[in-house]
Amino acid sequence: MKRTKLMAVLLSFSLLVSLSGVIALLPSKASAASSPDDNFSAKTLKFLRANTGLDGEQWDNIMKLINKPEQDSLKWTEYYGYCEDIDDDRGYTIGIFGATTGGDNDKHPDGPTLFKEFDAASGASKPSVEGGLSRIGVNGSMKGSILKINDSEKVFCGKIKNLQNNSAWREAMWQTFYKVYIKYSVEQARQRGFNSALTIGSFVDTALNQGATGGSGTLEGLLSRSGKSNDEKTFMKKFYDERTKIVDTNQYNQPPNGKNRVKQWSQLWDMGKADLKNADEAVVKVTSWKMK
Repeated sequence: MKRTKLMAVLLSFSLLVSLSGVIALLPSKASAASSPDDNFSAKTLKFLRANTGLDGEQWDNIMKLINKPEQDSLKWTEYYGYCEDIDDDRGYTIGIFGATTGGDNDKHPDGPTLFKEFDAASGASKPSVEGGLSRIGVNGSMKGSILKINDSEKVFCGKIKNLQNNSAWREAMWQTFYKVYIKYSVEQARQRGFNSALTIGSFVDTALNQGATGGSGTLEGLLSRSGKSNDEKTFMKKFYDERTKIVDTNQYNQPPNGKNRVKQWSQLWDMGKADLKNADEAVVKVTSWKMK
């Protein structure tokens, strides 16, 4: 009996040790939750902080809000290698902010800048659009301001998809995003004395969706009709009203996706999340609408 009991005790102890080892290997809730900073390279994060005043958490939330009406997903980091011709006469749509190669509805595309930035980020001493294309094995050239891709959609988009985890491509994506849309958006916010993540994000979303400058539907055009209030929330509510009037026109969005696109930013003001900090639940709530 004593031997039997001793063996039982030893067996129980051995099992406990084994289970403890397994439990130790399992990630805790704290370690399983990655930081928003992990969604950016250290170089990109430093650049964004210096030039926009916003940190990784704030930019992560901005990108979630942008990606919802663009891709119907909050997992924006999965779209660095996105590429598709969506038949909107803007050529190919590429990456996390929808850079285009240009067409009848887009005479000033940002795709050429993206490929030039990719060439630069890859180490070119004299970066060019053609150099960027060559690096990924794409056949194309500039026809005026339009980037003409000579390969089939399957071939071209296959090459772009392969760049999903390419560090130089990701760096080029953010440099282009900043130069074409973010820089102007931050300047417009600061000119009015506004520095909140929600305002900057709202302006960036408008710029990439409707254009930064130019016609009445662009960010520049909307700002000219949004009044002169020094109160940030009051100004932004007027801005949202003006954007709502046109956001589902001119192929900006398929109705009613545009109105819902604007509404999610407006709702966050009402929820007191202007800084987009500790806003995970709020972002999920305002992006729960259904895409059409």
